[in-house]
Amino acid sequence: MRHPSSDPVHPCGTSRRTVLALLGASLAAAPLLRPPAASAAPTAAGCVGLDDPAKKEIAMRLVSSAENSSLDWKAQYQYIEDIGDGRGYTAGIIGFCSGTGDMLDLVQLYTDRKPGNVLARYLPALRAVNGSDSHQGLDPNFPKDWRKAAQDTAFQQAQNDERDRVYFNPAVRQGKTDGLGTLGQFAYYDAIVMHGDGDDSTSFRNIRKRALAKAKPPAQGGDEVTYLNAFLDARVWAMKQEEAHSDTSRVDTEQRVFLRNGNLCLNTPLNWKVYGDSYHIG
Repeated sequence: MRHPSSDPVHPCGTSRRTVLALLGASLAAAPLLRPPAASAAPTAAGCVGLDDPAKKEIAMRLVSSAENSSLDWKAQYQYIEDIGDGRGYTAGIIGFCSGTGDMLDLVQLYTDRKPGNVLARYLPALRAVNGSDSHQGLDPNFPKDWRKAAQDTAFQQAQNDERDRVYFNPAVRQGKTDGLGTLGQFAYYDAIVMHGDGDDSTSFRNIRKRALAKAKPPAQGGDEVTYLNAFLDARVWAMKQEEAHSDTSRVDTEQRVFLRNGNLCLNTPLNWKVYGDSYHIG
């Protein structure tokens, strides 16, 4: 997705189609680290979960600050661009890519729900270009038709649902399984958005695996801050494996700032920087 020209671009993960393999540990078995917050649905860390509507909105805005240099994530339904990362077109609220399969899945879902939509005719081309950066069968009208489809609330809802199915819900469930509070769940979500969850060494599951080799999460009796520092260390390592991710400010001047402040529940106000730009949520 979009960044100023001097900033790294978000290349959709090479294995983004793979849904997170959840562990079978019971959330109820995780110890409470502090008294539950005044919420109907506290997590094991005593915070409301990232899936709380207000927290989810914060998460969308945080990701958008890094992915789009804007807090207005809802303006991104119509976004589409080839950012030259070898993954074809990148588009929509979470950076669905024509070369990695998640754009194909999205357009298929939209077509299942609304046959004959303006993007339905591109399904054969999306199947053909999957795994490549090719535009064959998509140019010249696919970007224009994507923007037209983005005016349809059914397509907007399909984007929301695929984001949740493939990225948001798996990340939050794994975070809760690990006994993490809202910030930790967000750290998982941001990682799976950027890196996907395939078998490659920089995927979300392997970032988490590297962190587990250094520290235990709260659900295993570990200290939450220690574990999150280990996870963010592993995330930075993964980012530096690809030039497009070499600016790690979305970790260094965003997530680590919240962690240093002890804001494990991701409570507002929030102040952070990404790629040198300052942001605030009151």
